[in-house]
Amino acid sequence: MTVKNKTCELLNDKAWARWTALFLIASMMFFAYMFVDVMSPLQALVETTRGWSPDAFGYYAGAEYILNVFGFLIVAGIILDKMGVRFTGTLSASLMVVGACIKFYAVSGWFQGSGLDQWLSSWWTEMPGSAKFAAFGFMIFGCGCEMAGITVSKALAKWFEGKEMALAMGLEMAIARLGVFAIFSLSPRLADSGWFGLVDPNVVVPVGFCAALLVIGLLNFLVFCVFDARFDSELAAQRAANDQPAEEEFKMSDVAFIFKSKLFWIVALLCVLYYSAIFPFQRYAANMLQCTLHIDATTAADIFRWFPMGAMALTPVLGYVLDRKGKGATMLIIGAILMVVCHLTFALVLPVVPSEVVAFSAIVVLGVSFSLVPAALWPSVPKIMDARFLGSAYSLIFWVQNIGLALFPILIGQVLSATNKGIDNPMDYDYTWPMLLFATLGALALVFGIWLKILDSRNNYGLEKPNMPSDLEKVEFDGEE
Repeated sequence: MTVKNKTCELLNDKAWARWTALFLIASMMFFAYMFVDVMSPLQALVETTRGWSPDAFGYYAGAEYILNVFGFLIVAGIILDKMGVRFTGTLSASLMVVGACIKFYAVSGWFQGSGLDQWLSSWWTEMPGSAKFAAFGFMIFGCGCEMAGITVSKALAKWFEGKEMALAMGLEMAIARLGVFAIFSLSPRLADSGWFGLVDPNVVVPVGFCAALLVIGLLNFLVFCVFDARFDSELAAQRAANDQPAEEEFKMSDVAFIFKSKLFWIVALLCVLYYSAIFPFQRYAANMLQCTLHIDATTAADIFRWFPMGAMALTPVLGYVLDRKGKGATMLIIGAILMVVCHLTFALVLPVVPSEVVAFSAIVVLGVSFSLVPAALWPSVPKIMDARFLGSAYSLIFWVQNIGLALFPILIGQVLSATNKGIDNPMDYDYTWPMLLFATLGALALVFGIWLKILDSRNNYGLEKPNMPSDLEKVEFDGEE
């Protein structure tokens, strides 16, 4: 009988510590998600008050991902694996604050008519100067936001290894999506609030409000860094006490290894197809509801704000199930099917039956889909990628995802313009073809989900297995064998 090395209690073994760490980093993402969609319910307002067209709004919406597509996210993953969670998270939160401040200035009265506005408006006249500069700020913010996303994923994988990883990731996503509910509830009301003497509806107040919240998110992450530094010192002490070698360091050749993995590409393509039918849709959803149901911006936002609530309520529950029962690949398939049904409802049913009840029901079901896929997808990545290059694996998946997220808002804007020629009122657009395009993306994501499940059944990657060890496995690890 041999006894395995006993381990001292680490900081993440204490429930209060790991859940506090989760709350601190999740709050940063909560504020980030608020800023991402702060102007989504205000598309019609920004078109009428700032002279933006659907194309300009599409370019602005896609700008969040442009720099990530052109390599920043790959660099971000390397920085994360080389420099660690604390450095990368602080950098990402700082970039979000800087980008938010630029965007705030772009939509403010100080920018309107300025020399910079006049210069930016003098070229590529289809896109006003305010839209160009707001897009530039959104690009900087997007670099920080996507870098923060991969940092949070690696941080939770580290703090919850062998514990409630899927539940923790599910809770983090739920808290972040609560930010979408909050901003769809607040943004139209803040625009109409009359703060700072702005009598007419204005985008300045909601953008400035969310920029201030990002500063709070940065401060929260700095507090998390204190926890994480102590945790790292405990891990190092434990390895030294047990004469364990240091973790194998990340190498640049690992990036090439990831790119050669067929499983990586299946996961990455499933991800880009699925998320391209979610986040670009969020940018246009409120205006789609306005046009289809003939309601005002506040009512449309109040309907759509329930989209993240289904995900927020179910994602932690699904994470709990994944931790203990598994079935991750099956959840991916069900989520894709629900997405297709919802977008077909928006495209084909809602124009014929313009009912708020139908719209609300489809929004809630789409939220259920948005809980199934991410809850199963992100905790599955550590099962197929080594820990030393987990940050790069997440970043490369996010990079592929960002290609779709950058291109599809632009494509949707162009499709919307092409199918609504001669219509000047942004309240009268026909959204049938954009919604059919979103449904097509969901159908393709379904194909990759089925493919992934077939490969998992053949090669036993563990995607259908629970994340937490069974009681028997715990006994074998901690005790005698």
